[in-house]
Amino acid sequence: MGESTVNQSNRTATPSTSPLPEEAAQETGLPRARPTETPSGPPAGSDPSGLAGPLARPGLPHRLRAPRHPRLWFEILLIAVSYWTYSLIRNAVPEQRAQALRNADWIWRVEHELGIAVEQAVNHAVNSVTWLIVGMNYYYATLHFVVTIGVLVWLFRSHPGRYAAARLGLFATTAVALLGYYLYPLAPPRLMTGERFIDTVVLHQTWGSMASGNLKNMSNQYAAMPSMHIGWSLWCGVIIYSLAAAPWARILALLYPAVTLVVIVATANHFWLDAVGGVVCVAFGFAVSYAWYGSLPYRLPRRAEAPGVPEVPETSETSEASVVGAARARRRAQAP
Repeated sequence: MGESTVNQSNRTATPSTSPLPEEAAQETGLPRARPTETPSGPPAGSDPSGLAGPLARPGLPHRLRAPRHPRLWFEILLIAVSYWTYSLIRNAVPEQRAQALRNADWIWRVEHELGIAVEQAVNHAVNSVTWLIVGMNYYYATLHFVVTIGVLVWLFRSHPGRYAAARLGLFATTAVALLGYYLYPLAPPRLMTGERFIDTVVLHQTWGSMASGNLKNMSNQYAAMPSMHIGWSLWCGVIIYSLAAAPWARILALLYPAVTLVVIVATANHFWLDAVGGVVCVAFGFAVSYAWYGSLPYRLPRRAEAPGVPEVPETSETSEASVVGAARARRRAQAP
């Protein structure tokens, strides 16, 4: 008897929150929930001190890894500073001309053993068609930047939720390429001694390479491995192919890195194996993006949380309102 009295004194009869409020229960015809006995005290899992609040904010790592709407000013500043840093580091790497030429001779021998040493034949064949090789010179000098920036702008405008993950993949691709330039200096085929490669930019007096003609002193001439023309064009191709809906855009996405491969060989700026190095860098870049965001860019939501606008979690009031709205919609549909 005493035990029963103690148990009853520790319990209070309080009505529990019904998943269907009174208004929705009347409209749907479902019975309303009856009051039930619930133990007194704070709910399980809540903070008794009340310091944390009902909606604790996620930690900083979680917020950094969550897809967010990019800020235009920040992205412009980040890209400008990043490319300036990339150019500074790339051109600050010691040229090591003797070692770069030895590495080029080794690459050329390996390709002969593999039966893929056709760069010289491609170089001479394309050079015999003046308008074609001149066009490739300008292709090599311009599209490398224009298409990459264009894809970034397209992502920013049309796929803001995927922009940060794709941009991280591009930045990681470029960063690991710098390591290749430092560890493995390599002369391009057009600078090899004793071979018959044609420097098409010098021959046709076109602005086709930052490492030829009047611009050769502005760039490290022995940073051919890996090829970032291939790295960036393949990144563009993967992004466009995975996100574009138009069939013609996906076809261009496949053609762009393939045509770029022909251009870098025809202009004697790279070996085939330099392109392989670029592919490895792209794979590394997407792996870094996947490790950080837990998903590849195309699997992330297209739209993301706008800066300064926090996500509002669903509460009992919003869920009840949705139930009431659904009930009213059913009644209007059933009305004669």
